[in-house]
Formats: sequence, structure tokens, C-alpha cells
Amino acid sequence: MTGRAPDGPAVVVRSLAEAEAALAAAAALGRPVTLLSAENAAAGVGPRWFAALVAQARAGHPDAEVTAILDCGDGPGSVAAALRLGFTRIRYAGRGRAAEAVAAMAAEQGATLLSRRPPALDLAAAPDPEAACLAWLSARRDDCL
Repeated sequence: MTGRAPDGPAVVVRSLAEAEAALAAAAALGRPVTLLSAENAAAGVGPRWFAALVAQARAGHPDAEVTAILDCGDGPGSVAAALRLGFTRIRYAGRGRAAEAVAAMAAEQGATLLSRRPPALDLAAAPDPEAACLAWLSARRDDCL
């Protein structure tokens, strides 16, 4: 997860096929893209699963500029696991002392915590994910992360 690419428009991905569609579209357009996990994915599929998904998609599309954001909900343990795996962009909704500790941990590692999910194309219902990504990435210019 190291080596931060320029942030691009976000695409919610839940499978390797969706991630590959997003990266294929980004590469075809010469645009960066951000792969965004599903809400609270860290608690569901786990940080390691999402890291593997991103790595496998990157391997298939080495020319695509990609950033990944793992949504850790309000789980400080999920954030710690994501940081150990090298995530540099993490969505975290925790509050209070735990949030302060998590923010300090992220800052030490040069990671950015997002309190809100960015605007994103959700591929869950897209009949043709790559076409949806091409349209989304073509239309999004000034509102990247």
C-alpha cells in the first residue's frame, strides 16, 4: 500500500472485477482513481482482504494511478491494522479519546484519516462496471480528494 499516487475520483469496489474495471478505465483515460472500500469494510472483510484486492488489481494494471481508502467505521483496531498494512488513506468515524489516539498513530505514519466518505461511484448495481467508470472518471475533474 506504499507509494501514494495522486488522488482521483473515488469508486466503491467490493470485488476484484470491480477494482479491475476502475483501474482499466483510469488507465485508458490517463486519470488517477481512488478505490474506496464499502462502508465499514474493515470490520466485514478485513483490512488484509482489501489490501490484497488493491494489490492484485494494481498488478493487472500497473500503468493506472491509484490510491486506496479503507473504511474502518469507528473501529480503532481496524485503523491500527490498516496502518500496519501500509494504508495511507483511511476513513475513520470514531470520537473521543480513541479518535485522538488513532489520529496520533496515523500522523506518526504519515497517513491521512478522513471523517467522511468522499463522493463516489458505487459499482454495486452497475451492469457494465468499466463503462460506468469511464463515464464517472471522464465527468469528474475538480472534486477529487
